[in-house]
Formats: sequence, structure tokens, C-alpha cells
Amino acid sequence: MNRGLKTPLVLTRCTIREWRADDAADLARHANDTGVAANLRDAFPNPYTVDDANIFLARVINDQLMINFCLDIGGRAAGGIGLRLGSDIHRRTAEFGYWLGRAYWNCGIMSEAVGAFSDAAFEAFDLRRLYAEPFANNRASARVLEKAGFILEGRMKNNVMKAGQLLDSLIYAKTC
Repeated sequence: MNRGLKTPLVLTRCTIREWRADDAADLARHANDTGVAANLRDAFPNPYTVDDANIFLARVINDQLMINFCLDIGGRAAGGIGLRLGSDIHRRTAEFGYWLGRAYWNCGIMSEAVGAFSDAAFEAFDLRRLYAEPFANNRASARVLEKAGFILEGRMKNNVMKAGQLLDSLIYAKTC
């Protein structure tokens, strides 16, 4: 059975690899940041505890199809990247998401990781379309997507409720 992406993907600034149970402390340390959580869905806990990390890791490590991966910097978990695969008529499409610990922002890590991961995902999952929906106020994420070859397709007005605020979101896509 195809478990998904062949990892590790060793890049210049990071390695994309499978999550491990021993990533819990690093995961919690980087994820427990309101600046990180502010740009993610509410399903991403805030605060983010070691218990939250262990629950997440137990789920993704045992997934039959590997779609969630660790961003490893210097041998330590520093963020995550993954897919939500479409089904039925959307079976050749996947939603794409990522996050990185604040200590590594503005270092070019996500631009490199998003480009490499999206290229590998097209092949591994026989996809024709990847898309992401950053909040419209998250200019850094939009820029990462643009650098990786994603195209802005539109703005969805009043699309999300985050921290009590109604926000627009953007739709970026990359096709092959």
C-alpha cells in the first residue's frame, strides 16, 4: 500500500520527515505560541501542551496514509506540513497547510519547504491541484505560497471566524 510521500526530503534549510513519538516536547514548545495559533484553524489547540502533542502524534504516526509531516531543523521538530486529500469528484485535489515555530520565521525555510513538498505531493498522491486558504491578513503565508508557484485565485469575503473576528481568506492554488 502506498503510504504517501517518500521521506525524508532533505532540503538546504530543513528536512521534511515523518513525525516521531519523541517529537512531543519540541512540537509543544514551538506550537504553544499565540502568534503561530493566530494563523491556523481553531482545531490547532491554544495553548498547545505536551498532552496535545502526544494526542496528535499518536494519531498521525498510526495513519495508514502518511499526509502529515514534521519540519525538522537541526534534528529537532520545528513545525509541520501536510495535506487534506479530497475525495469523490475532488479526488485529484488536496488542501495544503503548514506552520513553523516563531524562532525560524523569516529564514526562507517555509518557502523552500512548501516548494519541495508541493512538488513531491503531486507525484506521491497523483494530484492535479493543491490549494491553500491563508487568512487575508497573513501576508507572510501568502508570500510563501507565491514564491512556491501558487497563484492567487481569489478572496473569500467574511469566510472565517477567528478569535472573535470575521476575516476574509485567500485561495491560492498550484496545478500540474
